[in-house]
Amino acid sequence: MKILLVGEYSRLHNSLKEGLLAQGHEVTLVATGDGFKKFPADILLKRTFHKGWRKKFRVAFHRFFGLDLSSSALLKQFKDHAAQLQGYDVVQLINESPLELQPKHECELINWLKEYNDKLFVLSCGTDHTSVAFANSGQLRYSILTPHAAGKISDKQAYSILKYLRPEYEALHHFVMEQVDGVIASDLDYHLPLLNNPKYKGLIANPINLEKLPVIPLTTDGKIVIFHGINRQNYFKKGNDFFEKALEELQKTHGDQFELITAESLPYSEYIKAYDRAHIILDQVYSYDQGYNALEAMAKGKVVFTGASEEFLEYYKLEDRAIVINALPQVDYLKEQLVRLIENPQEIQQIASAARQFVEDQHDYKKIADRYVSVWTS
Repeated sequence: MKILLVGEYSRLHNSLKEGLLAQGHEVTLVATGDGFKKFPADILLKRTFHKGWRKKFRVAFHRFFGLDLSSSALLKQFKDHAAQLQGYDVVQLINESPLELQPKHECELINWLKEYNDKLFVLSCGTDHTSVAFANSGQLRYSILTPHAAGKISDKQAYSILKYLRPEYEALHHFVMEQVDGVIASDLDYHLPLLNNPKYKGLIANPINLEKLPVIPLTTDGKIVIFHGINRQNYFKKGNDFFEKALEELQKTHGDQFELITAESLPYSEYIKAYDRAHIILDQVYSYDQGYNALEAMAKGKVVFTGASEEFLEYYKLEDRAIVINALPQVDYLKEQLVRLIENPQEIQQIASAARQFVEDQHDYKKIADRYVSVWTS
């Protein structure tokens, strides 16, 4: 098959591409690199008007004329590669807004892809209208909107999430659903909101290229190393404030028994190496399943504080959470879990081994690639 993957957020499409190539398919990835993360792509589009006076001019121009110059420029770059972006058996969008353009430009791009290619699919991966509307409905115990509801972030600071509730993004959602042959969820956080969608094809777990993520054996007879990666743009969305408060409390009682590594807004190639010495990774507190960063850390044999809800246990038919620590937005609880691991380091080895095995069983990139092909061709 000839496959075009559009957009990249977490390395999902890169790993899927590697799995598809290993199975003999022809794959092209077009994306922007996702800001500071700098993910690779076969066709790498570059954002403009995002720094210095150009950014100020873009903001002023948008305010007066309603046109985002960066979005227009990115759409033009996409069209410049038109000859390389048509004639595919399958096109898959990473999200309803795969290149994060203005909705009207996104509609134009998607309409073009639909016209010049065969099948079109979209992932629910990262915030979109469906997941944000579901979170806003109050049906979840906690969600990425919990910090906003608690007054920790303003409407302006939460705009990257709340914008999906605006009429233009709701219209984009309906347009995408009309165009695509199916929608696929990347984990339970996106699976639950899609259960009543007639075009929903089911959850396909994140593909992880285990060959690129060897286990790094660590001893636990010295200080336990804890890694806390922070993306300032998503600080409250990920629950970093809970982790930092728990670490402050842990420092008071067990400060001589652990070492803390903190890293902020690193490119992917640096981030994935930054926690090699760590036993424990602090990921996020508002998720119901493991996201991509958590899974890669699990593959490397780390104990990860991340989502592992009752819904997760039920979906994967697991009897317990022996593969991760289910992170909750509760400082005392997080500290208790950290203390338990520091005082019982043998558990670190057990959980780390189980984590790697779970990723091998459920997220192997070649097996996941086969599942995508099965859905695309069904």
